[in-house]
Amino acid sequence: MREVNLAGLDLNLLPALEALLRRRNVTRAAAEVGLSQPAMSRALARLRDIFGDPLLVRAGGGLAPTPSAEALAPKVAVALESLRGIFRAPALDPARLERTIRLAAADAQTILLAPRLVARLEREAPGVDLVFSSIGRDIMARMEQGEVDICFATAATPLPPGVVSDALARDRVALVMRRGHPAANRDWTVADYALWRHATVSFFGDGVSEIDARLGAAGVVRRIGLTTPHFMATVAAVAQSDLVTTISAAFAGRFAESLDLVLKTPPFDDVLDMTAVSTRLRAADPVLQWFRGLLGQESAAAWASPRIAAIAD
Repeated sequence: MREVNLAGLDLNLLPALEALLRRRNVTRAAAEVGLSQPAMSRALARLRDIFGDPLLVRAGGGLAPTPSAEALAPKVAVALESLRGIFRAPALDPARLERTIRLAAADAQTILLAPRLVARLEREAPGVDLVFSSIGRDIMARMEQGEVDICFATAATPLPPGVVSDALARDRVALVMRRGHPAANRDWTVADYALWRHATVSFFGDGVSEIDARLGAAGVVRRIGLTTPHFMATVAAVAQSDLVTTISAAFAGRFAESLDLVLKTPPFDDVLDMTAVSTRLRAADPVLQWFRGLLGQESAAAWASPRIAAIAD
């Protein structure tokens, strides 16, 4: 076998050579590497010329390797795998990561997830730190500038071009009030929403609410007695008054016993799908891809909704 000029070698021939030596069939080797049968025949002709050896010869109705090809086959397989390794991203080892991941979230998500995430990272990726910040009108600008890696949202949130959304968990919304509330011992209708003052959570202070849109379609207008950007402040106020609120069942259920709250099924669709939003650039980051997988696992457990009693105990 003669000396080969590596500078002039077409590396595209290596996958073809490996497949030919392993398959010993031009048609099957061509299909494996995505070439046509004529293109593979031409590749074999070039390889024979490069190595100065027939490589594969007809025998018994098929092709058999020459002695030179027999010796060449294992070397080609090793060389091709080594070559692939040059272009293959190294396996990510969470235990060796040193990184700060920044999330924009409401206090509900922070309360439900931060303890679980910190405990998980301490076990699996102790070099990873988390920074939670609030969601505001400038959230998209912060994400585009790299100040936020992941933002929590719901599936119903309109998303601008250039972002991707991952499903995290399915929650439900619950109608929440204090135990002993005058309307706690019966099922609610849409019309009941006009009879009591409500507490709402608003990140942007614009008064826009999916619930109010639903009520408006039914001709019902509710009175808002309290608006705050904090879920914790909302349930605390509801626990001490006749205010009612309609929020995440998973979050309200976390404090139902300690604040003596009643959770009821609202008189409309109560599905609340939680998502994680990233820019396309951030979504391609291998570290954030790993973290989003971990986030999905912990979210599924954190948002496991409690039983919602239709009638208070």
